Amino acid sequence: MTYITKPKLHHPSLQRNKAGYTRRDYEGSVSTLCAGCGHDSISAAIIQACYELDIQPHHVAKLSGIGCSSKTPTYFLGHSHGFNTVHGRMPSVMTGANLANRDLVYMGVSGDGDSASIGLGQFAHIMRRGVNMVYIVMNNGVYGLTKGQFSATADRGSVSKKGVANSDSSIDMVSMAILMGATFVARSFSGDKQQLVPLIKAAIDHKGAAFLDVISPCVAFNNHAGSTKSYEYVREHNEAVNRLDFIETREEITTQYDPGTVQEVQQHDGSLLRLRKLAPDYDPCDKIAAMQYIQAAEAAGEVATGLLYVEAMPKDLHANLNTVDAPLNKLNAAELCPGKATLDKINASLR
Repeated sequence: MTYITKPKLHHPSLQRNKAGYTRRDYEGSVSTLCAGCGHDSISAAIIQACYELDIQPHHVAKLSGIGCSSKTPTYFLGHSHGFNTVHGRMPSVMTGANLANRDLVYMGVSGDGDSASIGLGQFAHIMRRGVNMVYIVMNNGVYGLTKGQFSATADRGSVSKKGVANSDSSIDMVSMAILMGATFVARSFSGDKQQLVPLIKAAIDHKGAAFLDVISPCVAFNNHAGSTKSYEYVREHNEAVNRLDFIETREEITTQYDPGTVQEVQQHDGSLLRLRKLAPDYDPCDKIAAMQYIQAAEAAGEVATGLLYVEAMPKDLHANLNTVDAPLNKLNAAELCPGKATLDKINASLR
């Protein structure tokens, strides 16, 4: 629980990176998410990536919106700057923060509800503006905090815990990110640490809008209609004095498979998730080919994972606006004011 403080003592045998930190220094509070939640695996991958990159924790700004995924910045990089924004509005806050101080590493963590529903417009604009950031969507296809309704990324035909089939088309976040102008687009699976950690490291190193769509199973809503052990059945047949939830502990879902192959991963409810890892000869620099590949995999019922698209020579928001190299929040009045003569010239050009 978050109220339980982790011990600050470090065992002397813990290995330190070049920045002088142990892996423990990149952790946060104890997670309150359901045991076995894929989001915790993503947090662990972020911790590992930052540790291996020798990043100074206080040089990272982590931002989130609302949802299970948006709680996770509490669980990693406990010594970093954190900002939990309004639902779906994290991109605009991160854009402003990035403009004010370009020296920080910006990491936005969101969910399929936070980014693909209420925040869809903001998601599109932060991608097209090329904000230098890592934008991670923890994608589980449901609204976990409000008891498992379909999110905008839920596949058409998928069945909810109440047995209702989804009749709406799904929003493909990676395709939208590519269309909107993101210069680094990847997809992974929360249980594939060998693939996810390098992708996060590459995204952090990328100068521009880097987007990662991470499929992250929700263990709390895999129970199905008709089960006498489901939450709804018990509530309907129990005269309770209060309303409580108990989330059964589940084992974390992990997998490992070779590039260019397909791996079927069984979920807790028995359903299968078909992951296709990109082949070594895949060209991520061809935007049109990347879009075709993503759509072909989707048509085959597969989830393509890996680095789907990257622009070799990207430009970020500061390059597009031609801002100065110094962070704007460190400029004084004399540096910000160009003088009367320059202002008169600017005003004259606008008449």
